[in-house]
Amino acid sequence: MIDSKKAILLIEDNPSDIELTRRALAKARIANHLAVVEDGQEALDYLFATGSYLGRDASEMPALVLLDLKLPRISGLDLLQQIRADARTRRLSVVVLTSSKEDLDVTKAYDLGANSYIVKPVDFAQFQKTVEQVGLYWLLTNQVPPNR
Repeated sequence: MIDSKKAILLIEDNPSDIELTRRALAKARIANHLAVVEDGQEALDYLFATGSYLGRDASEMPALVLLDLKLPRISGLDLLQQIRADARTRRLSVVVLTSSKEDLDVTKAYDLGANSYIVKPVDFAQFQKTVEQVGLYWLLTNQVPPNR
C-alpha cells in the first residue's frame, strides 16, 4: 500500500514539466502530496528545514525525490552529491528525471548515488506512463530501509 502521507519531492525549474508531472501523477491516481521546489538551494532548504522551510518537520523526509539536473543556483548533480553526503538524506530514493541524454550526466549521476536515471519523454502520453511506472515502483514495490 502506498503511504500517501509521504511526499514526493519534485525538484524542477520548468513550469511546463511541473504541470505535466502533476497531471501524470493525478492521472495515475498517485495521491501522495507533491512538494515542488525550483532550484537546488530551495531543495536543500526543504530537505533540511532551513531558509523558507524553517518550520517544516525535518524528520519527515519525502518517499521519493524526482530530480532534474539542469537547475539554477545549485545543479542537480551537485545537489545529489550533497544529499548523499548527509546521514539524514543519504538513503532517500532519488530518481533523476531529466532531458539530458549525455553519457557523462548518466555516469556522474550513478557515481553520485542516483537510484535511477530517466530521460523525460517528449510525448505526454509516454511521459504520463513513465511517471506512473516510477511512482508505482518507488512508492509501492520498492522496499526502503526503516527510520527514513
